[in-house]
Amino acid sequence: MKHILLLLSFAFVITIICGCQETSKTNKTKTIMVTEEDSHNMEKDTTKYGKCCDATTMNVLYIVDAKGDTLDFIIEDEANVFGGKLIGDKMAVISDSVYGENVAKKVINIMSLMGRWTSLDKDFEIKDGGVIESHQPAETKTFTSWKIFNGQLILAPDTFEINMLGPDSMKLENKNGIYGFKRMDMRHKPN
Repeated sequence: MKHILLLLSFAFVITIICGCQETSKTNKTKTIMVTEEDSHNMEKDTTKYGKCCDATTMNVLYIVDAKGDTLDFIIEDEANVFGGKLIGDKMAVISDSVYGENVAKKVINIMSLMGRWTSLDKDFEIKDGGVIESHQPAETKTFTSWKIFNGQLILAPDTFEINMLGPDSMKLENKNGIYGFKRMDMRHKPN
């Protein structure tokens, strides 16, 4: 009986060794390059989107999301509101829960972001649905699309923090510097 148990144990060990060798032959290591855009796709966007339905209260913003739910956010610092609070405008809100209350860390008025923006080397229009139209054909590095992601403005392929967004100007910052843009009056758009 001891010999049979010893023989079975030996056969079991041989089977495991052969199986491991076979597995190591079929597994191949792959190197995967992760780009900045891919890393955004792996993260979850925590931004809450909706239309501003009440901005009359100084320190509270109310938005209606896509499901029809009304969300309220306490605004501790008006300096974190970019583009203003106008009833009916699309808003992007980045918030934290503090003592059961939604506290806005950053509010971006998406409607204020839309439009044609120019600088010394850029001339582009931010349109609804993530579309960017370049108006400068000689531009070497054009923006291809846009979105808000966790409070940052992605003008693909670049990612920016919004430092200022007003009726006629915008300042964006990334690791390469701060960029100022002027709003182009669309009534005088060249043909």
